[in-house]
Amino acid sequence: MFFDPANYKHPAFKEGMRDILSVAPGIWAWGLMTGVAMVQSGLSVEVSTAMTLLVYAGSSQLAVTPMLAVGAPFWVVLATAFCVNLRFVVFSMHLRQYLMSWPRWQRMCLGYITADMSYVMFVRRFSQPAQDASGQRAEMAYLSGNCFLNWIGWQISSLVGVFMASQIPGSWGLGFAGVLALVGVMCSLSDSRLRRVSAGVSGAAAVAAYALPLKLNIVVAIAAAVAMCLLLERTPLAGEEARQ
Repeated sequence: MFFDPANYKHPAFKEGMRDILSVAPGIWAWGLMTGVAMVQSGLSVEVSTAMTLLVYAGSSQLAVTPMLAVGAPFWVVLATAFCVNLRFVVFSMHLRQYLMSWPRWQRMCLGYITADMSYVMFVRRFSQPAQDASGQRAEMAYLSGNCFLNWIGWQISSLVGVFMASQIPGSWGLGFAGVLALVGVMCSLSDSRLRRVSAGVSGAAAVAAYALPLKLNIVVAIAAAVAMCLLLERTPLAGEEARQ
């Protein structure tokens, strides 16, 4: 992991940190907004702090915070968090071929701190798993550096939001600013037609299902995007994207 001297002394460790810095402002804005939203939704500072440190999943935190605030059934909270985080099952299945040569404790630690952008940047940097020890070390060092800086930035910005929530008025429009920051990150990643189609479908589904209680429109949007991607997976569009 990142505290392994062989990792943080490797040039790829700094490369991973440098790459995540390109999208860090959007992640920090999202973390700050998440911290503020948790407290202003009625959660205590202690609960919000624990959720930030232990859960480390901004989308799930925002999805379940209104449910926790209104006392929604526990199974609804768990089901929502599960659906929102289903994408990490796909991430782990893909990363398995890169990381199976490493000890389980390192894989578990990386599983906790690997977020969306870290995964995207890693698979862009290493399109195929390395077959030799030096290449595997470079992969581990890059992912460790990228994930470590991403985790640190998220925790700091989110905790600032938690402890400053009472001083930040709603008129600042911080929530909207955080959304805009993430929209910028999303647009930078929508570099293929298949990704743009899935983003459009999920957005349309979220708006169409907005009236659903307990923010369940988020679950509907995720399900619609996944279903659309599965339908398009074997179409000529998907084949063309894979060749590019």
